[in-house]
Amino acid sequence: MAMDGITIPERDVASLDHVADGVAGLRIVLVNVFAIEGADGWTLIDGGLNFSASRIKSWAEKLFPNDRTPRSIILTHGHFDHVGALKDLVEHWDVPIYAHPMEMPYVTGKKEYPPPDPHAGGGMMSVLSPFYPRGPIDLGTRVLALPEDGRLPGLPDWRWIHTPGHTDGHVSFFREKDRAMIAGDAFCTTKAESVTAIATQRPELHGPPAYYTSDWDRAGQSVELLAALRPEIVAPGHGMPMAGPEIPAALSDLAMNFDRVARPHQRAA
Repeated sequence: MAMDGITIPERDVASLDHVADGVAGLRIVLVNVFAIEGADGWTLIDGGLNFSASRIKSWAEKLFPNDRTPRSIILTHGHFDHVGALKDLVEHWDVPIYAHPMEMPYVTGKKEYPPPDPHAGGGMMSVLSPFYPRGPIDLGTRVLALPEDGRLPGLPDWRWIHTPGHTDGHVSFFREKDRAMIAGDAFCTTKAESVTAIATQRPELHGPPAYYTSDWDRAGQSVELLAALRPEIVAPGHGMPMAGPEIPAALSDLAMNFDRVARPHQRAA
Protein backbone atom coordinates (compact mmCIF):
# COMPACT_ATOMS: atom_id res chain seq x y z
CA MET A 1 0.00 0.00 0.00
CA ALA A 2 1.49 3.37 -1.00
CA MET A 3 1.10 6.45 1.17
CA ASP A 4 2.48 9.82 0.10
CA GLY A 5 5.10 8.04 -1.99
CA ILE A 6 6.04 5.65 0.80
CA THR A 7 5.29 1.95 0.38
CA ILE A 8 4.92 -0.37 3.36
CA PRO A 9 4.96 -3.96 2.05
CA GLU A 10 2.23 -6.36 3.12
CA ARG A 11 4.84 -8.59 4.78
CA ASP A 12 5.65 -5.74 7.18
CA VAL A 13 2.07 -5.41 8.43
CA ALA A 14 0.49 -7.99 10.74
CA SER A 15 -2.77 -7.96 12.66
CA LEU A 16 -2.48 -9.24 16.23
CA ASP A 17 -6.10 -10.23 16.48
CA HIS A 18 -6.78 -11.43 20.03
CA VAL A 19 -4.18 -10.16 22.48
CA ALA A 20 -6.62 -10.34 25.40
CA ASP A 21 -10.34 -9.85 25.98
CA GLY A 22 -11.25 -6.67 24.08
CA VAL A 23 -7.64 -6.01 23.03
CA ALA A 24 -6.27 -6.28 19.49
CA GLY A 25 -2.99 -5.13 18.00
CA LEU A 26 -1.40 -4.16 14.72
CA ARG A 27 2.30 -4.47 13.91
CA ILE A 28 3.62 -2.13 11.24
CA VAL A 29 7.28 -2.82 10.38
CA LEU A 30 8.88 -2.67 13.85
CA VAL A 31 6.27 -1.25 16.23
CA ASN A 32 2.84 -2.20 17.57
CA VAL A 33 -0.29 -0.19 18.20
CA PHE A 34 -3.22 -1.55 20.19
CA ALA A 35 -6.97 -1.03 20.35
CA ILE A 36 -8.81 -1.54 23.65
CA GLU A 37 -12.57 -1.90 23.58
CA GLY A 38 -14.55 -0.30 26.40
CA ALA A 39 -18.21 -0.26 27.38
CA ASP A 40 -18.95 2.82 25.25
CA GLY A 41 -16.29 2.79 22.57
CA TRP A 42 -12.66 1.94 21.92
CA THR A 43 -9.30 3.57 22.54
CA LEU A 44 -6.15 3.52 20.42
CA ILE A 45 -2.86 3.00 22.24
CA ASP A 46 0.03 4.82 20.51
CA GLY A 47 0.27 6.29 17.04
CA GLY A 48 2.79 4.17 15.14
CA LEU A 49 5.28 5.17 12.48
CA ASN A 50 5.02 8.05 10.07
CA PHE A 51 3.08 7.17 6.91
CA SER A 52 1.11 4.44 8.73
CA ALA A 53 -2.13 6.36 9.33
CA SER A 54 -3.95 4.70 6.42
CA ARG A 55 -2.98 1.27 7.69
CA ILE A 56 -4.19 2.07 11.19
CA LYS A 57 -7.48 3.53 9.96
CA SER A 58 -8.29 0.57 7.70
CA TRP A 59 -7.43 -1.88 10.51
CA ALA A 60 -9.70 0.01 12.91
CA GLU A 61 -12.55 0.02 10.39
CA LYS A 62 -12.37 -3.76 10.16
CA LEU A 63 -12.24 -4.15 13.94
CA PHE A 64 -15.03 -1.66 14.67
CA PRO A 65 -17.19 -1.35 11.52
CA ASN A 66 -20.00 0.34 13.44
CA ASP A 67 -17.79 2.59 15.56
CA ARG A 68 -14.82 3.63 13.45
CA THR A 69 -13.72 6.58 15.57
CA PRO A 70 -11.97 5.95 18.91
CA ARG A 71 -12.88 7.81 22.07
CA SER A 72 -9.26 8.90 22.39
CA ILE A 73 -5.64 8.01 21.73
CA ILE A 74 -3.43 7.28 24.73
CA LEU A 75 0.36 7.37 24.44
CA THR A 76 2.86 5.19 26.24
CA HIS A 77 5.46 7.83 25.25
CA GLY A 78 6.35 10.19 22.43
CA HIS A 79 9.20 8.58 20.51
CA PHE A 80 8.92 8.88 16.73
CA ASP A 81 7.76 5.28 16.21
CA HIS A 82 4.87 5.75 18.65
CA VAL A 83 3.57 9.12 17.43
CA GLY A 84 4.41 9.17 13.71
CA ALA A 85 0.85 8.88 12.37
CA LEU A 86 -0.83 10.97 15.07
CA LYS A 87 -1.30 14.22 13.19
CA ASP A 88 -2.97 12.43 10.29
CA LEU A 89 -5.08 10.31 12.63
CA VAL A 90 -6.43 13.17 14.74
CA GLU A 91 -7.08 15.27 11.66
CA HIS A 92 -9.30 12.42 10.47
CA TRP A 93 -10.83 11.44 13.81
CA ASP A 94 -10.77 14.72 15.84
CA VAL A 95 -10.26 13.02 19.22
CA PRO A 96 -8.18 13.93 22.30
CA ILE A 97 -4.75 12.47 22.96
CA TYR A 98 -3.53 11.65 26.48
CA ALA A 99 0.04 11.42 27.78
CA HIS A 100 1.86 11.56 31.10
CA PRO A 101 2.56 15.14 32.25
CA MET A 102 6.33 14.52 32.10
CA GLU A 103 6.01 13.56 28.44
CA MET A 104 4.19 16.78 27.52
CA PRO A 105 7.28 18.82 26.47
CA TYR A 106 8.11 16.15 23.88
CA VAL A 107 4.65 16.11 22.31
CA THR A 108 3.92 19.85 22.41
CA GLY A 109 6.96 21.05 20.48
CA LYS A 110 8.97 22.27 23.46
CA LYS A 111 11.77 19.73 23.94
CA GLU A 112 13.78 17.17 21.97
CA TYR A 113 14.60 13.75 23.35
CA PRO A 114 18.25 13.14 24.29
CA PRO A 115 20.38 11.86 21.40
CA PRO A 116 20.40 8.07 20.97
CA ASP A 117 23.41 5.90 21.73
CA PRO A 118 24.40 4.08 18.52
CA HIS A 119 26.66 1.72 20.48
CA ALA A 120 24.04 0.59 23.00
CA GLY A 121 22.99 -3.03 22.74
CA GLY A 122 24.67 -3.74 19.41
CA GLY A 123 22.70 -4.44 16.24
CA MET A 124 21.90 -2.46 13.12
CA MET A 125 18.92 -0.64 14.67
CA SER A 126 21.31 0.93 17.19
CA VAL A 127 23.82 1.85 14.49
CA LEU A 128 21.07 3.60 12.53
CA SER A 129 19.60 5.37 15.57
CA PRO A 130 21.34 8.74 14.99
CA PHE A 131 19.18 9.07 11.87
CA TYR A 132 15.87 8.54 13.73
CA PRO A 133 13.74 11.62 14.45
CA ARG A 134 14.06 12.98 17.98
CA GLY A 135 11.16 15.36 17.75
CA PRO A 136 9.57 17.16 19.22
CA ILE A 137 6.18 16.59 17.66
CA ASP A 138 3.72 19.38 18.35
CA LEU A 139 0.21 18.08 19.02
CA GLY A 140 -0.88 21.43 20.46
CA THR A 141 -4.00 21.56 22.61
CA ARG A 142 -5.18 18.14 21.44
CA VAL A 143 -2.90 16.46 23.98
CA LEU A 144 -4.07 16.31 27.59
CA ALA A 145 -2.49 15.03 30.78
CA LEU A 146 -3.55 11.60 32.00
CA PRO A 147 -5.70 11.71 35.17
CA GLU A 148 -3.55 11.82 38.29
CA ASP A 149 -5.46 8.95 39.92
CA GLY A 150 -4.23 6.36 37.42
CA ARG A 151 -7.49 5.99 35.51
CA LEU A 152 -7.56 5.53 31.76
CA PRO A 153 -10.31 7.69 30.23
CA GLY A 154 -13.13 5.48 28.99
CA LEU A 155 -11.48 2.27 30.24
CA PRO A 156 -12.49 1.77 33.89
CA ASP A 157 -10.94 -1.71 34.14
CA TRP A 158 -7.50 -0.39 33.23
CA ARG A 159 -5.00 1.81 35.04
CA TRP A 160 -1.85 3.55 33.90
CA ILE A 161 1.46 3.10 35.68
CA HIS A 162 4.36 5.53 35.44
CA THR A 163 7.30 3.48 34.15
CA PRO A 164 10.10 5.98 33.48
CA GLY A 165 13.55 5.16 32.20
CA HIS A 166 13.01 4.67 28.52
CA THR A 167 11.63 8.22 28.62
CA ASP A 168 10.79 10.50 31.54
CA GLY A 169 7.03 10.19 31.10
CA HIS A 170 6.75 6.63 29.84
CA VAL A 171 3.63 4.78 31.03
CA SER A 172 2.36 1.20 30.86
CA PHE A 173 -1.19 -0.09 31.29
CA PHE A 174 -2.56 -2.93 33.44
CA ARG A 175 -5.89 -4.69 33.89
CA GLU A 176 -6.18 -6.64 37.13
CA LYS A 177 -9.01 -9.02 36.21
CA ASP A 178 -6.98 -10.99 33.67
CA ARG A 179 -3.53 -9.61 34.53
CA ALA A 180 -3.14 -8.11 31.05
CA MET A 181 -0.38 -5.55 30.52
CA ILE A 182 0.41 -3.19 27.66
CA ALA A 183 4.04 -2.41 28.35
CA GLY A 184 4.96 0.19 25.74
CA ASP A 185 8.77 0.18 25.60
CA ALA A 186 9.33 -0.52 29.30
CA PHE A 187 10.41 -3.95 28.06
CA CYS A 188 10.21 -5.78 24.74
CA THR A 189 9.58 -9.32 23.54
CA THR A 190 12.19 -8.99 20.81
CA LYS A 191 15.72 -7.65 20.76
CA ALA A 192 14.80 -4.22 19.47
CA GLU A 193 18.36 -3.42 18.44
CA SER A 194 18.52 -6.36 15.99
CA VAL A 195 17.08 -6.27 12.46
CA THR A 196 17.09 -10.08 12.42
CA ALA A 197 15.14 -10.36 15.67
CA ILE A 198 12.59 -7.82 14.47
CA ALA A 199 12.18 -9.74 11.22
CA THR A 200 11.73 -13.16 12.85
CA GLN A 201 9.57 -11.92 15.77
CA ARG A 202 10.53 -14.89 17.96
CA PRO A 203 8.99 -13.96 21.33
CA GLU A 204 11.36 -13.65 24.29
CA LEU A 205 11.66 -11.04 27.01
CA HIS A 206 14.23 -8.24 26.60
CA GLY A 207 14.83 -4.85 28.15
CA PRO A 208 13.71 -1.59 26.52
CA PRO A 209 15.21 -0.47 23.18
CA ALA A 210 18.74 0.31 24.32
CA TYR A 211 19.66 3.07 21.89
CA TYR A 212 16.79 5.30 23.04
CA THR A 213 16.68 4.54 26.79
CA SER A 214 17.79 7.63 28.70
CA ASP A 215 17.94 6.46 32.34
CA TRP A 216 18.91 2.84 32.96
CA ASP A 217 18.51 2.97 36.74
CA ARG A 218 14.88 4.05 36.42
CA ALA A 219 14.30 1.64 33.54
CA GLY A 220 15.35 -1.24 35.77
CA GLN A 221 13.12 0.00 38.58
CA SER A 222 10.19 0.19 36.16
CA VAL A 223 10.66 -3.43 35.09
CA GLU A 224 10.73 -4.40 38.78
CA LEU A 225 7.47 -2.50 39.31
CA LEU A 226 5.78 -4.25 36.39
CA ALA A 227 7.13 -7.66 37.39
CA ALA A 228 5.61 -7.20 40.86
CA LEU A 229 2.16 -7.06 39.22
CA ARG A 230 2.71 -10.63 37.92
CA PRO A 231 1.10 -10.15 34.50
CA GLU A 232 0.03 -13.23 32.58
CA ILE A 233 -0.49 -11.39 29.27
CA VAL A 234 2.11 -8.89 28.02
CA ALA A 235 1.75 -6.75 24.91
CA PRO A 236 4.84 -4.63 24.18
CA GLY A 237 5.55 -1.86 21.73
CA HIS A 238 8.14 -4.07 20.03
CA GLY A 239 7.72 -7.82 19.61
CA MET A 240 4.87 -10.28 19.75
CA PRO A 241 2.36 -10.39 22.64
CA MET A 242 3.00 -13.25 25.05
CA ALA A 243 0.62 -15.06 27.40
CA GLY A 244 0.76 -17.92 29.85
CA PRO A 245 1.42 -18.88 33.46
CA GLU A 246 5.18 -18.74 32.88
CA ILE A 247 5.16 -14.99 32.13
CA PRO A 248 5.35 -13.74 35.77
CA ALA A 249 8.48 -15.78 36.50
CA ALA A 250 10.11 -14.77 33.21
CA LEU A 251 9.47 -11.08 33.86
CA SER A 252 10.73 -11.39 37.43
CA ASP A 253 13.88 -13.01 36.06
CA LEU A 254 14.36 -10.08 33.66
CA ALA A 255 13.92 -7.64 36.55
CA MET A 256 16.32 -9.54 38.79
CA ASN A 257 19.02 -9.76 36.11
CA PHE A 258 18.31 -6.42 34.44
CA ASP A 259 21.81 -4.99 34.81
CA ARG A 260 23.38 -8.11 33.35
CA VAL A 261 21.02 -8.84 30.45
CA ALA A 262 19.49 -5.47 29.54
CA ARG A 263 21.73 -2.57 30.56
CA PRO A 264 24.37 -1.84 27.89
CA HIS A 265 28.10 -1.65 28.65
CA GLN A 266 27.61 -3.40 31.97
CA ARG A 267 28.12 -7.08 32.67
CA ALA A 268 28.41 -9.06 35.86
CA ALA A 269 32.03 -9.62 36.94
